[in-house]
Amino acid sequence: MDKLVLFNTATCNKLLNKRLGESKFGQHVKMLPRVTNIYEQLLTLDVDFVIIGLPEDIGVFANYGQMGASKTWESTLSVLLNIQSNVYTKAERVLILGHLDFSSELETLNKLNASKKKDITKARNLVEKIDQYVSHLVYQIVLAGKKPIIIGGGHNNAYGNLKGASLALGRPVNAINLDAHSDFRSEEGRHSGNGFSYASAEGFLNHYFVFGLHENYSSKGILKTLNDSKNIKYNTFEALEIRNELKFRKELKRAALFICEAPFGIEIDCDAIENIASSAMTPSGFSVTKTRQFLHNFAIEENAVYLHLCEADTTKKKGALVGKLLTYLITDFIRAASN
Repeated sequence: MDKLVLFNTATCNKLLNKRLGESKFGQHVKMLPRVTNIYEQLLTLDVDFVIIGLPEDIGVFANYGQMGASKTWESTLSVLLNIQSNVYTKAERVLILGHLDFSSELETLNKLNASKKKDITKARNLVEKIDQYVSHLVYQIVLAGKKPIIIGGGHNNAYGNLKGASLALGRPVNAINLDAHSDFRSEEGRHSGNGFSYASAEGFLNHYFVFGLHENYSSKGILKTLNDSKNIKYNTFEALEIRNELKFRKELKRAALFICEAPFGIEIDCDAIENIASSAMTPSGFSVTKTRQFLHNFAIEENAVYLHLCEADTTKKKGALVGKLLTYLITDFIRAASN
Protein backbone atom coordinates (compact mmCIF):
# COMPACT_ATOMS: atom_id res chain seq x y z
CA MET A 1 0.00 0.00 0.00
CA ASP A 2 2.57 2.58 -1.15
CA LYS A 3 -0.17 5.24 -1.46
CA LEU A 4 -1.53 4.83 2.06
CA VAL A 5 -0.56 7.55 4.53
CA LEU A 6 -1.51 6.45 8.04
CA PHE A 7 -3.30 8.82 10.35
CA ASN A 8 -1.11 9.21 13.42
CA THR A 9 -0.92 10.80 16.86
CA ALA A 10 1.10 13.77 15.62
CA THR A 11 -1.52 14.66 13.01
CA CYS A 12 -4.31 14.09 15.51
CA ASN A 13 -2.74 16.37 18.13
CA LYS A 14 -2.16 19.08 15.54
CA LEU A 15 -5.87 19.14 14.65
CA LEU A 16 -7.28 18.60 18.16
CA ASN A 17 -8.59 21.54 20.15
CA LYS A 18 -8.66 20.19 23.68
CA ARG A 19 -10.83 21.75 26.37
CA LEU A 20 -10.67 21.23 30.09
CA GLY A 21 -13.53 19.01 31.24
CA GLU A 22 -14.33 17.77 27.73
CA SER A 23 -13.47 14.52 25.97
CA LYS A 24 -13.06 14.85 22.21
CA PHE A 25 -13.69 12.22 19.53
CA GLY A 26 -10.10 12.37 18.37
CA GLN A 27 -8.82 11.43 21.83
CA HIS A 28 -10.51 8.02 21.69
CA VAL A 29 -10.29 6.80 18.08
CA LYS A 30 -7.95 3.98 17.17
CA MET A 31 -4.91 4.32 14.88
CA LEU A 32 -2.53 1.83 13.29
CA PRO A 33 1.13 2.12 14.31
CA ARG A 34 2.57 1.04 10.96
CA VAL A 35 1.74 -0.02 7.41
CA THR A 36 2.43 -3.73 7.22
CA ASN A 37 -0.35 -6.20 6.48
CA ILE A 38 -3.46 -4.01 6.72
CA TYR A 39 -5.84 -6.96 6.55
CA GLU A 40 -4.11 -8.85 9.38
CA GLN A 41 -4.04 -5.76 11.59
CA LEU A 42 -7.71 -4.96 10.97
CA LEU A 43 -8.74 -8.55 11.56
CA THR A 44 -7.51 -8.47 15.15
CA LEU A 45 -8.45 -4.85 15.94
CA ASP A 46 -11.57 -4.37 18.07
CA VAL A 47 -13.31 -1.75 15.93
CA ASP A 48 -16.34 -1.75 13.66
CA PHE A 49 -15.66 1.24 11.39
CA VAL A 50 -12.62 2.28 9.36
CA ILE A 51 -12.47 5.85 8.08
CA ILE A 52 -10.36 6.56 4.99
CA GLY A 53 -9.82 9.65 2.85
CA LEU A 54 -9.55 9.89 -0.92
CA PRO A 55 -8.27 13.43 -1.52
CA GLU A 56 -8.54 13.71 -5.29
CA ASP A 57 -10.75 15.33 -7.90
CA ILE A 58 -9.18 13.83 -11.00
CA GLY A 59 -12.38 11.97 -11.87
CA VAL A 60 -14.27 15.25 -11.60
CA PHE A 61 -11.84 16.94 -14.01
CA ALA A 62 -12.13 13.97 -16.37
CA ASN A 63 -15.90 14.54 -16.36
CA TYR A 64 -15.52 18.28 -17.10
CA GLY A 65 -16.66 19.14 -13.55
CA GLN A 66 -15.66 21.79 -11.02
CA MET A 67 -12.56 21.00 -8.97
CA GLY A 68 -12.28 21.22 -5.17
CA ALA A 69 -13.15 17.76 -3.84
CA SER A 70 -9.49 16.97 -3.18
CA LYS A 71 -9.48 19.33 -0.18
CA THR A 72 -12.41 17.78 1.68
CA TRP A 73 -10.60 15.08 3.64
CA GLU A 74 -8.51 17.41 5.81
CA SER A 75 -11.43 19.79 6.40
CA THR A 76 -13.63 16.92 7.54
CA LEU A 77 -10.96 15.50 9.85
CA SER A 78 -10.50 18.81 11.65
CA VAL A 79 -14.22 18.89 12.50
CA LEU A 80 -14.69 15.19 13.22
CA LEU A 81 -11.82 14.98 15.70
CA ASN A 82 -13.22 17.85 17.74
CA ILE A 83 -16.80 16.70 18.31
CA GLN A 84 -17.60 15.31 21.74
CA SER A 85 -16.76 11.73 22.62
CA ASN A 86 -19.79 10.29 24.38
CA VAL A 87 -22.27 7.42 24.37
CA TYR A 88 -23.73 8.72 21.10
CA THR A 89 -20.56 9.15 19.03
CA LYS A 90 -18.84 5.82 19.85
CA ALA A 91 -15.28 6.94 19.05
CA GLU A 92 -13.80 3.79 20.58
CA ARG A 93 -15.42 1.70 17.79
CA VAL A 94 -13.65 3.73 15.09
CA LEU A 95 -10.27 3.42 13.41
CA ILE A 96 -9.11 6.43 11.42
CA LEU A 97 -6.84 4.62 8.99
CA GLY A 98 -5.59 7.56 6.95
CA HIS A 99 -5.71 8.58 3.30
CA LEU A 100 -4.45 7.52 -0.09
CA ASP A 101 -1.85 9.98 -1.33
CA PHE A 102 -2.68 11.06 -4.88
CA SER A 103 -0.45 14.16 -4.82
CA SER A 104 1.66 12.99 -7.77
CA GLU A 105 -1.47 12.39 -9.85
CA LEU A 106 -2.78 15.83 -8.88
CA GLU A 107 0.52 17.39 -9.94
CA THR A 108 0.11 15.75 -13.33
CA LEU A 109 -3.46 17.01 -13.47
CA ASN A 110 -2.32 20.62 -12.92
CA LYS A 111 -0.52 20.44 -16.26
CA LEU A 112 -3.61 19.30 -18.16
CA ASN A 113 -6.15 21.42 -20.05
CA ALA A 114 -9.79 20.32 -19.94
CA SER A 115 -10.40 21.83 -23.38
CA LYS A 116 -7.96 19.37 -24.96
CA LYS A 117 -9.32 15.91 -25.70
CA LYS A 118 -5.90 14.26 -25.27
CA ASP A 119 -5.63 15.76 -21.77
CA ILE A 120 -9.05 14.45 -20.82
CA THR A 121 -7.88 11.01 -21.99
CA LYS A 122 -4.79 11.33 -19.80
CA ALA A 123 -6.97 12.22 -16.81
CA ARG A 124 -9.22 9.24 -17.43
CA ASN A 125 -6.18 6.99 -17.52
CA LEU A 126 -5.16 8.39 -14.13
CA VAL A 127 -8.61 7.53 -12.79
CA GLU A 128 -8.07 3.90 -13.80
CA LYS A 129 -4.92 3.83 -11.67
CA ILE A 130 -6.78 5.41 -8.73
CA ASP A 131 -9.45 2.71 -9.10
CA GLN A 132 -6.84 0.04 -8.40
CA TYR A 133 -5.69 1.61 -5.14
CA VAL A 134 -9.22 2.33 -3.90
CA SER A 135 -10.57 -1.14 -4.69
CA HIS A 136 -7.59 -2.84 -3.04
CA LEU A 137 -7.94 -0.84 0.18
CA VAL A 138 -11.72 -1.29 0.39
CA TYR A 139 -11.24 -5.01 -0.34
CA GLN A 140 -8.94 -5.43 2.67
CA ILE A 141 -11.24 -3.51 5.03
CA VAL A 142 -14.39 -5.41 4.03
CA LEU A 143 -12.56 -8.76 4.01
CA ALA A 144 -11.55 -8.08 7.64
CA GLY A 145 -15.22 -7.66 8.57
CA LYS A 146 -15.13 -3.87 9.09
CA LYS A 147 -17.31 -1.17 7.55
CA PRO A 148 -15.35 1.43 5.58
CA ILE A 149 -16.44 5.06 5.74
CA ILE A 150 -14.95 6.66 2.63
CA ILE A 151 -14.52 10.42 2.37
CA GLY A 152 -13.97 11.67 -1.19
CA GLY A 153 -12.98 12.80 -3.57
CA GLY A 154 -15.03 12.40 -6.71
CA HIS A 155 -17.85 9.99 -7.35
CA ASN A 156 -15.58 8.05 -9.67
CA ASN A 157 -14.53 6.22 -6.50
CA ALA A 158 -17.90 4.44 -6.33
CA TYR A 159 -16.36 1.99 -8.79
CA GLY A 160 -13.45 1.13 -6.48
CA ASN A 161 -15.78 0.83 -3.51
CA LEU A 162 -18.07 -1.58 -5.31
CA LYS A 163 -15.25 -3.62 -6.82
CA GLY A 164 -13.41 -3.90 -3.51
CA ALA A 165 -16.53 -4.88 -1.57
CA SER A 166 -17.62 -7.35 -4.26
CA LEU A 167 -14.24 -9.10 -4.37
CA ALA A 168 -14.09 -9.28 -0.57
CA LEU A 169 -17.57 -10.82 -0.33
CA GLY A 170 -17.22 -13.05 -3.39
CA ARG A 171 -20.40 -11.76 -5.00
CA PRO A 172 -21.82 -8.67 -6.73
CA VAL A 173 -23.10 -6.04 -4.31
CA ASN A 174 -26.03 -3.62 -4.49
CA ALA A 175 -25.94 0.17 -4.13
CA ILE A 176 -28.25 2.98 -3.06
CA ASN A 177 -27.17 6.37 -4.37
CA LEU A 178 -28.58 9.71 -3.20
CA ASP A 179 -27.66 11.79 -6.21
CA ALA A 180 -28.88 14.39 -8.67
CA HIS A 181 -27.27 12.30 -11.41
CA SER A 182 -27.25 8.57 -12.12
CA ASP A 183 -23.48 8.38 -12.82
CA PHE A 184 -24.39 5.59 -15.24
CA ARG A 185 -22.90 7.23 -18.30
CA SER A 186 -21.28 5.31 -21.14
CA GLU A 187 -18.00 3.43 -20.73
CA GLU A 188 -15.94 6.07 -22.51
CA GLY A 189 -12.96 6.06 -20.15
CA ARG A 190 -13.18 6.38 -16.40
CA HIS A 191 -14.51 9.54 -14.77
CA SER A 192 -16.88 10.65 -12.02
CA GLY A 193 -19.98 10.11 -14.16
CA ASN A 194 -19.65 6.39 -14.92
CA GLY A 195 -18.50 4.56 -11.80
CA PHE A 196 -21.74 2.60 -11.54
CA SER A 197 -21.97 1.70 -15.22
CA TYR A 198 -18.43 0.31 -15.19
CA ALA A 199 -19.08 -1.60 -11.95
CA SER A 200 -22.26 -3.05 -13.44
CA ALA A 201 -20.63 -4.02 -16.73
CA GLU A 202 -17.79 -5.79 -14.91
CA GLY A 203 -20.07 -7.75 -12.61
CA PHE A 204 -19.38 -5.96 -9.32
CA LEU A 205 -22.76 -4.17 -9.09
CA ASN A 206 -26.09 -5.99 -9.10
CA HIS A 207 -29.14 -3.97 -7.99
CA TYR A 208 -28.78 -0.19 -8.18
CA PHE A 209 -31.23 2.43 -6.91
CA VAL A 210 -30.79 6.14 -7.69
CA PHE A 211 -32.66 8.24 -5.13
CA GLY A 212 -33.64 11.80 -6.11
CA LEU A 213 -32.50 11.98 -9.74
CA HIS A 214 -32.89 15.53 -11.13
CA GLU A 215 -35.09 15.57 -14.22
CA ASN A 216 -33.33 18.61 -15.74
CA TYR A 217 -29.98 16.82 -15.75
CA SER A 218 -30.92 13.34 -17.01
CA SER A 219 -30.57 12.82 -20.75
CA LYS A 220 -32.96 10.79 -22.87
CA GLY A 221 -30.26 8.20 -23.34
CA ILE A 222 -29.60 7.85 -19.61
CA LEU A 223 -33.32 7.57 -18.82
CA LYS A 224 -33.72 4.88 -21.48
CA THR A 225 -30.79 2.95 -20.02
CA LEU A 226 -32.24 3.16 -16.52
CA ASN A 227 -35.76 2.25 -17.65
CA ASP A 228 -34.60 -0.68 -19.77
CA SER A 229 -32.60 -2.35 -16.99
CA LYS A 230 -34.23 -4.82 -14.62
CA ASN A 231 -31.41 -4.23 -12.15
CA ILE A 232 -31.91 -0.47 -11.86
CA LYS A 233 -34.68 1.50 -10.21
CA TYR A 234 -34.90 5.21 -9.47
CA ASN A 235 -37.11 8.08 -8.44
CA THR A 236 -36.77 11.76 -9.21
CA PHE A 237 -36.38 14.71 -6.90
CA GLU A 238 -39.22 16.51 -8.63
CA ALA A 239 -41.64 13.59 -8.18
CA LEU A 240 -40.73 13.46 -4.48
CA GLU A 241 -40.34 17.07 -3.42
CA ILE A 242 -41.99 19.28 -6.04
CA ARG A 243 -45.03 17.46 -7.41
CA ASN A 244 -45.50 15.24 -4.33
CA GLU A 245 -46.35 12.29 -6.56
CA LEU A 246 -44.18 10.05 -4.39
CA LYS A 247 -43.88 9.96 -0.60
CA PHE A 248 -40.39 10.08 0.90
CA ARG A 249 -41.00 7.31 3.47
CA LYS A 250 -42.67 5.00 0.96
CA GLU A 251 -39.80 5.47 -1.46
CA LEU A 252 -37.29 4.64 1.25
CA LYS A 253 -39.15 1.38 1.77
CA ARG A 254 -39.33 0.67 -1.97
CA ALA A 255 -35.61 1.23 -2.33
CA ALA A 256 -34.86 -0.92 0.71
CA LEU A 257 -36.86 -3.82 -0.71
CA PHE A 258 -34.82 -3.57 -3.90
CA ILE A 259 -31.30 -3.39 -2.46
CA CYS A 260 -31.22 -4.39 1.22
CA GLU A 261 -31.70 -8.14 0.87
CA ALA A 262 -28.05 -8.48 -0.17
CA PRO A 263 -24.85 -6.63 0.82
CA PHE A 264 -25.00 -3.03 -0.39
CA GLY A 265 -23.10 0.23 -0.33
CA ILE A 266 -24.52 3.63 0.62
CA GLU A 267 -23.43 6.42 -1.70
CA ILE A 268 -24.20 10.09 -0.99
CA ASP A 269 -23.22 12.70 -3.57
CA CYS A 270 -23.26 16.18 -2.05
CA ASP A 271 -24.56 17.49 -5.39
CA ALA A 272 -27.96 16.22 -4.20
CA ILE A 273 -28.02 18.39 -1.05
CA GLU A 274 -29.40 21.90 -1.30
CA ASN A 275 -26.89 24.77 -1.10
CA ILE A 276 -23.98 22.55 -0.08
CA ALA A 277 -20.69 23.43 -1.75
CA SER A 278 -19.93 20.66 -4.24
CA SER A 279 -18.68 19.97 -7.75
CA ALA A 280 -22.19 20.70 -9.11
CA MET A 281 -23.75 22.76 -6.31
CA THR A 282 -27.54 22.92 -6.49
CA PRO A 283 -29.98 25.58 -5.20
CA SER A 284 -32.73 22.95 -5.22
CA GLY A 285 -32.13 19.62 -3.53
CA PHE A 286 -32.71 17.55 -0.43
CA SER A 287 -32.35 19.28 2.90
CA VAL A 288 -29.55 18.22 5.20
CA THR A 289 -32.15 16.82 7.60
CA LYS A 290 -33.74 14.64 4.91
CA THR A 291 -30.31 13.50 3.80
CA ARG A 292 -29.55 12.42 7.35
CA GLN A 293 -32.89 10.59 7.56
CA PHE A 294 -32.10 8.85 4.26
CA LEU A 295 -28.73 7.72 5.59
CA HIS A 296 -30.12 6.48 8.90
CA ASN A 297 -32.80 4.47 7.09
CA PHE A 298 -30.19 2.43 5.19
CA ALA A 299 -27.38 2.40 7.75
CA ILE A 300 -29.55 0.45 10.22
CA GLU A 301 -29.79 -2.40 7.71
CA GLU A 302 -27.61 -5.40 8.55
CA ASN A 303 -26.38 -5.71 4.97
CA ALA A 304 -24.98 -2.16 4.75
CA VAL A 305 -21.33 -2.69 3.80
CA TYR A 306 -19.90 0.82 3.45
CA LEU A 307 -20.63 4.55 3.36
CA HIS A 308 -19.19 6.83 0.67
CA LEU A 309 -19.50 10.64 0.93
CA CYS A 310 -18.28 12.44 -2.17
CA GLU A 311 -18.14 15.50 -4.42
CA ALA A 312 -18.12 17.97 -1.50
CA ASP A 313 -15.98 21.08 -2.00
CA THR A 314 -14.47 23.01 0.91
CA THR A 315 -12.88 25.63 -1.37
CA LYS A 316 -16.15 27.34 -2.32
CA LYS A 317 -18.26 29.87 -0.43
CA LYS A 318 -19.80 28.14 2.59
CA GLY A 319 -17.16 25.45 2.17
CA ALA A 320 -16.35 25.63 5.87
CA LEU A 321 -19.72 24.03 6.60
CA VAL A 322 -18.87 20.97 4.51
CA GLY A 323 -16.68 19.38 7.17
CA LYS A 324 -19.47 19.81 9.70
CA LEU A 325 -22.04 18.28 7.34
CA LEU A 326 -19.88 15.24 6.57
CA THR A 327 -19.18 14.80 10.27
CA TYR A 328 -22.91 14.65 10.96
CA LEU A 329 -23.28 12.00 8.24
CA ILE A 330 -20.31 9.98 9.50
CA THR A 331 -21.67 9.89 13.05
CA ASP A 332 -25.20 9.16 11.82
CA PHE A 333 -23.83 6.10 10.04
CA ILE A 334 -21.84 4.96 13.09
CA ARG A 335 -24.86 5.34 15.42
CA ALA A 336 -27.28 3.56 13.08
CA ALA A 337 -24.94 0.73 12.11
CA SER A 338 -23.98 0.11 15.76
CA ASN A 339 -27.53 -0.70 16.85
